[in-house]
Parts: sequence; C-alpha cells; structure tokens
Amino acid sequence: MTYSIEKVTTLIGARRYGTKNAQIGFILTDSRSLCFPEETLFFALVTDRNNGHHYIPELYQRGVRNFVVSAVPVGYDKLYPEANFLKVVDTRKALQRLAERRRDEFDIPIVGITGSNGKTMVKEWLYQLLSPQFYVTRSPRSYNSQIGVPLSVWLMNEQTQVGVFEAGISKPGEMNALRDIIQPTIAVLTNLGDAHQENFGLIEDKCREKLILFHDAETLIYPADDEIISKVITEYDYPGERLYWSMKDKEAPFFVKFVEKKETMTTVTYIYKGKEDWYSLPFIDEASVVNSIVCAIVSLHLGVTPDVLDQRMQQLEPVAMRLEVKEGQHGCTLINDSYNSDINSLDIALDFMNRRPDHQGRSRTLVLSDIDQSGREASELYREVSNLAVKRGVTKLIGIGPQLTEQQDAIKVTQKYFFPTVEAFIKSGVFQALRDEVILLKGARRFGFDSLSELLEQKVHETILEVNLNAVVDNLNHFRSFLKQSTKLVCMIKADAYGAGAVEIAKTLQDHRVDYLAVAVADEGVTLRKNGITANIMVMNPEMSSFKTLFDYDLEPEVYSFRLLEALVKAAEKEGITDYPVHIKLDTGMHRLGFDPNNDMERLIERLKHQDAIIPRSVFSHFVGSDSDDFDDFSARQFALFDMASKQLQAAFQHKILRHIDNSAGIEHFPERQLDMCRLGLGLYGIDPRNNQVINHVSTLKTTILQMRMVKAGDTVGYSRKGKIEHDSMIAAIPIGYADGLNRRLGNRHGYCLVNGQRAYYVGNICMDVAMIDVTGIDCKEGDQVEIFGDHLPVTVLSDTLETIPYEVLTGVSNRVKRVYYQD
Repeated sequence: MTYSIEKVTTLIGARRYGTKNAQIGFILTDSRSLCFPEETLFFALVTDRNNGHHYIPELYQRGVRNFVVSAVPVGYDKLYPEANFLKVVDTRKALQRLAERRRDEFDIPIVGITGSNGKTMVKEWLYQLLSPQFYVTRSPRSYNSQIGVPLSVWLMNEQTQVGVFEAGISKPGEMNALRDIIQPTIAVLTNLGDAHQENFGLIEDKCREKLILFHDAETLIYPADDEIISKVITEYDYPGERLYWSMKDKEAPFFVKFVEKKETMTTVTYIYKGKEDWYSLPFIDEASVVNSIVCAIVSLHLGVTPDVLDQRMQQLEPVAMRLEVKEGQHGCTLINDSYNSDINSLDIALDFMNRRPDHQGRSRTLVLSDIDQSGREASELYREVSNLAVKRGVTKLIGIGPQLTEQQDAIKVTQKYFFPTVEAFIKSGVFQALRDEVILLKGARRFGFDSLSELLEQKVHETILEVNLNAVVDNLNHFRSFLKQSTKLVCMIKADAYGAGAVEIAKTLQDHRVDYLAVAVADEGVTLRKNGITANIMVMNPEMSSFKTLFDYDLEPEVYSFRLLEALVKAAEKEGITDYPVHIKLDTGMHRLGFDPNNDMERLIERLKHQDAIIPRSVFSHFVGSDSDDFDDFSARQFALFDMASKQLQAAFQHKILRHIDNSAGIEHFPERQLDMCRLGLGLYGIDPRNNQVINHVSTLKTTILQMRMVKAGDTVGYSRKGKIEHDSMIAAIPIGYADGLNRRLGNRHGYCLVNGQRAYYVGNICMDVAMIDVTGIDCKEGDQVEIFGDHLPVTVLSDTLETIPYEVLTGVSNRVKRVYYQD
C-alpha cells in the first residue's frame, strides 16, 4: 500500500522542492533503522536533544531520496539532485497527519487501548484471539507514543480487517493527537494507576485525559468497579455503547459471575447479553485474569462465539515483550525474541541485531519459525521475510516449519537450511556446527523455541543479573532532559559498567549517540574496541605501561601529573604521533589526582605548547559534594577555581577545549555549571545520588531456591552455628554466596531478599557459594525465584543496611554471575 510522493505532499500540506517521481512504502524517523531506502520517506524530527536534519547527508548517501523537513538544505538542488524535500512547519505533526490520512482510508473495526497498565498484554492477547479469524494489524511492541502511534497506524494495508493500537500518554495534551490518528471505533480503558501521575494534578485529571481517546468511538469498554473511572465517565455525555464490565453489578453488560482459580488454570464464568457462559485460561495471576476479561469483551463484540473464545483462551501464550541478549555456547551470542513470529516484530528484532556492533565480524544467523495466521499469500510473505533478512545483514537463515520449508526458494540469504521441527534441527549437523555467531531466535512458541534457547544458552549456575537496557536509556534521557542542547555527555562505564557489563551497556549508549564513554584503565577500553565500539573512549587512570595500547586502540587518556605528561609525550613522539587527544585533570578540592590550578597552570601550558605529540581535548575537575546542599559553598569555591584555570588553559590554544565538572549529582544540582560537557555515572544505572532513590532500575540480581527443609527450634544453620533457630522454621538454600557478591554482613538476619514478594531474612553466615534464608510462612517451593535486589527490592536498601553506597553493591556482583540483557 504505497503512496506517490505527490499524494504525500498533498496529504501533509507540504511545499515540495524537487521533481523526482517516487512511491512511498516505508516511513522512517530513526536513521539507524533504514532498510529499504528507495521507498522510504524520512521525517527529520526535531527534539530538545536531536535534530533529524543532521542525518540527511548520511541518508542520501545510503540511498534515501525523500525527506520531510522544516528547513530545506541550502543548495539542495546541487547537493541532493535526486531528492525530494517536503517542507512543513512541524515534522512531527506532519508525520501524525500522514498517519491520520492513512487511517481515514479504512472503514473497519479499530480498537484503541489506553490505561496505566496492561495495554500491551491486552493488545497481544487480542491479536492471538482474533488473528485466526481476521487479518489484524497491531502496534509493534510498545509503540504507543506520539511517534510510535503514527508508525503503527501506517502499517495498515489493503488486507487489514481489524486494527489494534495502544495509546500511551505521560502528560496532559498528548491524547488529542493520538485520538485523531487512531480514531478508534472500540475504545478500551484497562485501568488507572500511578504511572506518570507526577505530570497530572489529581488521578481524575489523568482519567479525563485518557478518556479523550473515546470521544468519537462507537463502543466504550471499561471497568465499572473502579469508582474513579465510573465517576469521570458519568461526567461525559457519551452517545455510544457503554460496554462496561463488573464483578459487583449484575446488570452490567458483561457481568463476571465467578472466578475459579486452580493450580495452573483459571475459569471465568460471565453473563453477556443475558446469556451465561465461561472460558478458561492457563494463568492464575490477577493481572492476567483482568486482562483476559477485557479481551473477552472485545472478542465477543467482534463476533467471536463463546465456544471459540473458550478454545482460544485456553491456548493463550505468555507475553514476554522483551528482547533478551545472552551469552551462548561455543562463542555465540543469543538474541531471544521467541514469544511470537510476525513480520513487523521480525523487522524490529532484525533491526535490533543489526544495530549492535560485533567484534571480529561474527556472522548473523536468523532462526525463524513459520509465521502463523498472517493472512497473506505464503510466497509473498516469505519474499518479504527474505528481503528483510538480507537488508538487515543476515548471512544464515534456519527455517523451521512446513511453510518455510515449502517456500525455501523464496529465501535469498547466502546460507539457508530448513527443518520441519525444532527437534529435527537440534538433531542435525547444522545445529552442532553453530559457532561464533550472533543468533536471533524468532519463533512462535508452538514450535518449542524455549527448548532451543535452553540448549544454545551457556550453562552457568542459577544466579543471574538481569540488565534492563530500556532503563539505561530512560536514565540517560532523564539526565539529558536537564542539559542544554549543546551540552555533551560522557557516560561512565568503568568497573564493567558498575557491574552491569560494559560491552552491552556501551553498545546501547553508542546506539543512542552519547559523546564519550569513560573507562578506568586501557584494558577496559580494548575490550570495548574488540567488541565493535567505535565511540570516543576516555581512560581515566592510564598506566605508564599502557601507552602503546592507548595509541593502537584510539583510547584518549586522562593526564593528571607532569610525570605522566612527560612519559606520554615521549611515548607518542617515539611512535611518530602528533596531536593525540588527552584530557587534562585539575584538582580543585578532591585531592585525589590532578594538576594544581593555583601553581601548575603556567608550567602546564608552557609544556603543552612546546610539543606537538598530544593536544588537550578537554579539561575537567570533580565536585567533592555536589550531592549535598551542605557543601554548596565548597562546591562554589571549586567551580571558581576550575573556571579560572580552565579559561587560562583555553586562552593559550586556538582550538576548542571542552570544559566539564558536573557529575550525575551536579547535572541536577548545578545546571548553571554544565559548561561544554557533563559526566554521567551512577545516575545512568538508576540511582539518584542526590537522594539515594531509584530513578529507573537497571540491574536485578536473582536466583532460585535449591532446597527447603524444616529446622527444629534450638538447632542452628550454617558455619560456626551462628544461625540459631528460635522456633520451628522452614529454611531454604539459594545458590548465591560471597563469591558472587552477596556481602557476608547481610547474614545472621541483618538483611533479607524477596521470595514471591515477601521478605526472607538471611539465616546464619553466608557461605562462599550458598546462602540460607528463612521462608517460614511464605508460600514457596524449590525452584521458585528469589530477588536479591531489583525492581521490588532496591539496591539502596542493601547499601543502607551495609552502611555503604550503591556503587559498592553493584560493582561487587561477581563476573561468574551470568548477565542477561533485555529490551522491551
């Protein structure tokens, strides 16, 4: 479903510069995700932190010829002779307008989903329930924002019979645009919660904002038992059908009469349109039950019969809306996205794999199952799969399922293999030969990709550190929001990215275009370079023996003393190097490392000017107490000293020398001292150093229960009989100890972990590899998950208990603990 460039120009009300004919099939807002340049229309979005117009030269070189801009490049006819530029006042509004016009072409049921929680699960389950009967176009992953919604609606095509789209808001005024784009015929409100509440006055205000989505909908679905929702809805003169549900009101259009939970299954008995029926689903948690009720109402409203609904509900699969990155066997890296298989989520997963640099050029392998219920001709579908795979750099495709096997001639990837089942693939020589590859697993669960992932995954003990890459980006953007557009940012990833794993964190930060990465020693920088990191890397503590390594791997050292300066100049001159960038450290009060601003500047400038081996790229210092108001006077003296000395250094050179002194705490505390660049450390990993509170939690340390036993009163647990049991207790052993980074001072009931959301105190001395916890009264069993710190038990609780700082806890997690990275 393509549009001519003339039609696009008319639809968005643009003025066109350029005369080339073009058909637009893809829209792009992120230059890193380019796949089909010939049919792509790039919207040069302008934000507080970025400007899409900067990427026009690169995209033109890569084959893009059509651009929506708010400013036409000077000399465009000579610089870009083959291009069309569509000039508008606001490129984001133009994107939204184009999506609106796309939506106008469809007279079909459109489900718009909003709410504080459950939007994505409802959307995905609706897809599972409806797609056997309808061709459904839905939002990919969590594309529910001002940019995500128009990108989602654009995916509708001639075959679409039902659209299902999320609408997420974070502040007042955002829902109007989303309503105009989605124009739902069926509007669903899942619930109300605390998410983004800080941007609204009362929770009623947030409810009113969400209800804007429902304005012109034919049918409104909402939980009537929520008093706030019911109260606000009564304020509206809503003319459409109110298809609300209730567990209390027997007169509700959808009355939930009874919910019966068994060990692994829930049965919901309901009355809809005067008739009693029921369905069963393979989940027992409260959120799943509530979300299933919403899905049932929508499905029945769209014509799914109660019997068919029951059948499909029983087949619902969990929604794991995240890409996981794990270390695999035989030098492989696994990207696991096997919760479903459809063309849009495949493209996103391939883009994720393609955008992550890899050392030594390892080949990219796609293991893909049949794509079920696409509603498209198989030959057409798998030709598109082939095009996506080739464009995204896949060199080997392993197809699993009868459809892919039958359509193998449509796949044009260099190496390709096909198997009827996962079991057949596992038994083959192709599986045994997987070595040194980046492998994307993308398949519907019915094909058993979980077992495939388990076999490919590197086997380690059951303690893992989960790292949320989305949270890293959210924290990055949180601190960026305090910065002026011109202020650069250095992200600290020393100490293996504060225990989170430097390579994957660096890949994520590089993908989001940070200006500098900073490590402690040269070897840390070498590891990054060998894993495909091309960003600028600063080395904070260069050793005298590492100069050759610095030069070979383009690592920029901090220089803090005349001894180091002389040795570095000598080493560079010996290598025939000139103008090698370095970063000058000034000691304004930390008294750790650095030149003395009062006494060393003249000598330092003199020495720097009488050599050409190195050149100062930046000059910086470090606040001693930017996290506390108590030290504001001292911080002011530090800044005055730094300001004077750094200006003195700059005055001696014609080139620009970046000045930076603000750290994570300083970014918020001293916004007027941002200068040219700031350094983001602990804040990147989710801890606000000003108040020791969690911003967005990045790392979760978890393990499992190995064994449980009843210990009688009067007995003891652990070494040296320290864990005295005062009453009969259920004691569980977990596979984590001080060799993994679990501090021994947490033992003997000084600290606790969480088992199924409940506190379980450490009993006795913590051992090297095992700890014991008291689970008396907690509903748990062997194999259940245990959270050491994470989303529900902040790392700051542990650091406060240990009377230390979060840095120590995070960096103390041993390298023998497997890191699992994921992205929503």
